[in-house]
Amino acid sequence: MFENVVIRLLVCFLIGSIPFALVSMTGSGIDIRRVGSGNPGFNNVLRVSSRRAVVALVGDMGKGALAVWLVLYIWPAHLTRLAWAASHPVFPAHPVFPVGIALGWSYGLAAVLGHCFSPFLRFKGGKGIATSGGVMLVLYPVWAVIALAYFTAARIAGGKLKWREAGTVASLTTWALFVLLMLFFVGRLDAAWAAVMLSFLTWRHKKNLQNLFAGPWSVVRGPLPADAEAPPRGNEPLSAQLTPDD
Repeated sequence: MFENVVIRLLVCFLIGSIPFALVSMTGSGIDIRRVGSGNPGFNNVLRVSSRRAVVALVGDMGKGALAVWLVLYIWPAHLTRLAWAASHPVFPAHPVFPVGIALGWSYGLAAVLGHCFSPFLRFKGGKGIATSGGVMLVLYPVWAVIALAYFTAARIAGGKLKWREAGTVASLTTWALFVLLMLFFVGRLDAAWAAVMLSFLTWRHKKNLQNLFAGPWSVVRGPLPADAEAPPRGNEPLSAQLTPDD
């Protein structure tokens, strides 16, 4: 019984570990880990190329969504004898979600962990925002749309107002909003799992938060390649304003 769950968790981890930030730079001759912030995530790719950043964003969100969708809908593990395997309140009639809230969130966390500690990158990786957004969309599509709409508005406002660490602020407050949506409209257990995800993402952004509350800017960025696009400075175009700090 539990072996079936472990196998699915490993599958989610491996899908999440695909480094789309590196994939998006294929053919460019640029190692995204050696330019900009050095973070193999969407926001750093954007510093080099907005076109390639779209590939990274779609890939990172898509792998989170695919991993959870695959093991919940296509390859489900039916564990009705477990105490926590109650019907999911968002999808009470769905034949898959009786596996329980905890299992769905565990799959999602496995995918995010794969992104952050990818074996393809010597167990290093991005910060998990885009991948967690894909998980959110599969588990709670309606509430995810509301949360992501808030993210869009917050990211645009942060860019226009030149907030320090605008991507971090928009990303983490989006997940805080999602926790509240779970608490007030879905259930306490859902909110507790969303809070676990928020806590992990906050930990992954600890350097950004330190910089946010520091005095003068202290983050040292790596050099950008000579042919890179100009990095966003707060009054960037709309496509640059909608970037999670991942």
